[in-house]
Amino acid sequence: MGHIRKRGNVYWIRYYSSGKRIEESAGSGKYGDARELLRTREGDIARGVPVTVASTRLTFDVAAADVVADYTTNQKRSTAEVKRRLKLHLAPFFKGRKLSSITSADLRRFSSARLEAGASHAEINRELAIVRRAFRLAAADDKYHGRIPKFPMLQERNTRQGFFDDVMVAKVIDHLPGAVGPVVLFAYVTGWRVQSEILPLEWRHVDWKAQEVRLEPGTTKNQAGRVFPLTDTLRSLLEKQKAEHDALKQRGVFCARVFHRNGRLIKNLRESWANACEAAGFPGRIPHDLRRSAVRNMERAGLSRSVAMQLTGHKTEAVYRRYAITSEADLREGANRLNAVVTICGDNGALPSMRSA
Repeated sequence: MGHIRKRGNVYWIRYYSSGKRIEESAGSGKYGDARELLRTREGDIARGVPVTVASTRLTFDVAAADVVADYTTNQKRSTAEVKRRLKLHLAPFFKGRKLSSITSADLRRFSSARLEAGASHAEINRELAIVRRAFRLAAADDKYHGRIPKFPMLQERNTRQGFFDDVMVAKVIDHLPGAVGPVVLFAYVTGWRVQSEILPLEWRHVDWKAQEVRLEPGTTKNQAGRVFPLTDTLRSLLEKQKAEHDALKQRGVFCARVFHRNGRLIKNLRESWANACEAAGFPGRIPHDLRRSAVRNMERAGLSRSVAMQLTGHKTEAVYRRYAITSEADLREGANRLNAVVTICGDNGALPSMRSA
């Protein structure tokens, strides 16, 4: 049998697990909260879930630090983003809380607070995923044996809609600095990710003999290598970049990057991109629209989805559902097949008379 008693302004609970007495703070001055926690602990013990003093005292702060360590050790690209979300949003809300005391109701309150602050459903889901990762890592490391709450993820409406065609891209490039235009054109043709795949591209990745550009395994988002054969547009673009590279080399300026500003690295093109899109009449567009456009162009060109996915680096066909891309050739073929089946017209090709309502 468990016991509840108050120490100062906070209730504590006492219960027994494997013959050992455990005392745990409910972290609340409300008797009902302590009673609910005691019921949870007794329920865990009845189901055979191991409950120890260490597992009941594990705090969110420690579990979150383990998440950061896991991301850092595995060199995940989103490490900095996880740190930012923890510092700005998660730590202020869950700081000092024991992992065992965090419930689904707490997670819903967090979501409500973030919604009131203007966060999107997608942002909140990414933050809830960090908390869920903290629970799972703690359980995997045998630091936590309690119940993992159900995570109330929010519905995301993330169907992608931004696309460019040849004319639109040309207009944007006309308003871009000379060093940035080639980056945008390369992204429009290949569908590669600008920040993580195109800007770090070096000349050692360009195989002139094989007429292709390569990304080594481990350098892409999904860690898989990739090859893109040179089209006429890419060949012309890279030949121009190589000429600039050779001219700089003659002046004693050495830069291994394919895309650069007079030998200096291009860290990002966020500001120049936004200004160019505004000036070209396409405000609010994002660089990722180029990736969507490349996939659509490949569909229109009749490439099979398996080939298109290998060229752009998509692992699953879910991208086509998210991008809302449908092959126009497939639609026309479907209409032609339907036309061969539905023959409601008379012998003279006229529609049957319709009786008015």
